[in-house]
Amino acid sequence: MNELYLLFVSAASLGFVHTILGPDHYLPFIVLSKARQWSSSKTMWITFVSGVGHVGGSVIIGMIGIALGISLNKLEYLESYRGEIVGWMLFVFGLGYTFFGIYKYMSNSHHFHLLNFLMPKKIRNLQHLPTEEQKEDNTKLTPWILFLIFVFGPCEVLIPMLIFPAYESSTFGMITVALIFGATTVLTMMLAVYIGHKGSSMIRFKKHEKYFHLLAGIVILISASGILFFGL
Repeated sequence: MNELYLLFVSAASLGFVHTILGPDHYLPFIVLSKARQWSSSKTMWITFVSGVGHVGGSVIIGMIGIALGISLNKLEYLESYRGEIVGWMLFVFGLGYTFFGIYKYMSNSHHFHLLNFLMPKKIRNLQHLPTEEQKEDNTKLTPWILFLIFVFGPCEVLIPMLIFPAYESSTFGMITVALIFGATTVLTMMLAVYIGHKGSSMIRFKKHEKYFHLLAGIVILISASGILFFGL
């Protein structure tokens, strides 16, 4: 029981630390909420759902792997591979959003001097869509992209913590570790996003709103680079 208690404390501690040290857990939500002008409630809901998907993916893989008797090394390799995939997914999303931000900046600043044949076909087509319709479509699509990326995102530190209670044949221990780690991770994500969202709302950027989408794309690119090249 003492070992399980220590494992529960470790699950809470690691859930908090791995989230805070991984800016990809909260920066994309903060910058996109500002760029897309999401309300606080919508931002929190998107963060919550994405966080649950993020933890749930690793929990399911861990439980199935343990039930099938797959070794810890293989499970850790799988999680590492998933981490690389999600890093590239976030990178591609950030790159695409950066180009979208450039397009929005150029169209809003009335300096759209780029020749049509030099622009990607998708951006040329966007010029002929009504502004409100375009905004509505992007607003609906972006949360789903974030959710899918976070579902693929691994929690590398979780699966090793599930091994001990599994070895002890303690279903209660496995479920409790998963719940504590998951709750701590999601709550930490929501707290960091809430602070960032509220903090940015207190600062007036009226003259710089045309840069928001571009800034969001760059921040997401930086977050993805942290995953791919620095192991954050």
